[in-house]
Order: sequence, then structure tokens, then C-alpha cells
Amino acid sequence: MNANVTLNWIDVGAAIDIPYQGARRVDTDLGAIAVFRTVDNEYYAVMDKCPHKGGPLSEGIVHGRHIACPLHNWSFSLQTGEAVGADAGKGCTPTVPLKIENERIFLGMR
Repeated sequence: MNANVTLNWIDVGAAIDIPYQGARRVDTDLGAIAVFRTVDNEYYAVMDKCPHKGGPLSEGIVHGRHIACPLHNWSFSLQTGEAVGADAGKGCTPTVPLKIENERIFLGMR
């Protein structure tokens, strides 16, 4: 991300509301965003659309720091949005800046 870009941080809810290895879909002016919580209590956000078949990643299975698309099982890194495993290099879903403050989730919008 360009260091000169100013982000507008939007509060999208309590961090505890997302279950371990679960997700929450957030509708924004930029489109749907999937916010994930890993078993290690890490949070990530990506655009909620698989680049292959358009599947809702928020309905996929979280495994480690990856999400498997519910339509065809392609896996994506929650850290980079890149396809991983056998599908590496075949596509990506954009990541969204995320921070936790006072146990609330904030997404960085441009």
C-alpha cells in the first residue's frame, strides 16, 4: 500500500463476535469484505469474492492462516490474499487493512 494514502478507519464490530476459525461479512461502499478470526486469535480481512468463481469467501473454511473457497476449495492466504498450494499463482483476492483497538475491529477504507 502507498505510504501516502490516508485511510478512513471504520468500526465494524466487536472482535469477540467473530468465532475462532470463523468469519463475518461486512458490506461496504467498496463491496463485501470478509473478516476472519483464526484459531490463534489473529484477525484478517479480504474482499469477500473468490477470483476464480466468485464464491463468498466468508462462507469458506478457515484453516491456519488460509481460507478455502466454499465453491471449489481453492485456498487463499489470509495474510496476502494469494492462492496457495496447488493453485498458487492462479489468482488472489485483495486484502483489506484491519486493526483491533479497545476490542473493536476497524477496517481501513481509502
